[in-house]
Amino acid sequence: MDTDPAALLRVYDDQLRTDAETPGAVSVERRGPLRLATFPGGRGFVSYRDLGGADAATVRAWVGEALEHFRADPAVVDVEWKTRGHDVAPGLHEALLAHGFVPGEVESVMMGPAAGLAVEVPLPDGVTLRRVTGEAEVRRMSAAADEAFGDPVSTRRADDLLFRLARDPDMELWVAEADGLVVSSGRLEPVPGTDVAGVWGGATLPAYRGRGIYRALTAVRARSALRLGKTVLHSDSTEYSRPILERSGLVRVTTTTPYEWTR
Repeated sequence: MDTDPAALLRVYDDQLRTDAETPGAVSVERRGPLRLATFPGGRGFVSYRDLGGADAATVRAWVGEALEHFRADPAVVDVEWKTRGHDVAPGLHEALLAHGFVPGEVESVMMGPAAGLAVEVPLPDGVTLRRVTGEAEVRRMSAAADEAFGDPVSTRRADDLLFRLARDPDMELWVAEADGLVVSSGRLEPVPGTDVAGVWGGATLPAYRGRGIYRALTAVRARSALRLGKTVLHSDSTEYSRPILERSGLVRVTTTTPYEWTR
């Protein structure tokens, strides 16, 4: 498996910036090169393969058109515009700020062979891993992830997960538990028609970090990916998870920054 960052970046641009980003959307519309997706619970999302060499004035106009599209739907309460560090996007940062978008944390786009992560990882005593599917378990997992990220518990995010799980039976949700408490969680999202599976949502409670639990949770998802015929893993990683993935052979191919607008 090629671990050349340039080759992996081509896979990312060609295979993971199209329908792969919006499998759970209730609607997707096009504005020029933009894909405007609406998800359950009132979440909007903007992405694209590239901006086709557009100049700053055109980019600014697209930002305004995209925002007006979502403003026209009263059910949409927030919108994420997903940017990538390697894109040619003149004036995009300034246009997003001017339209009320706020930049979030910069994350590393990691890609590499699943086999490098599909290893046996010893767990701390009393910690077990399992896949969850039922509604109550999914809501429990989502609430624990919110707590791990320091966010208020969101029923919207849990509703979105359940909606996507119903539409995509290949998506897998995994948790690590200790004494009946969900202490870490994450999901695996195989991308149809590609060799890639996404490793998403890794979240571990602060008291349980640094003990190999996240690495074990990643390993079990990598083994599942290989069973499904997916040989490449992809993840947008925080600075906490990036070193773990790097040690397992994934490489950073670019960065991504979400810009958020809230009604």
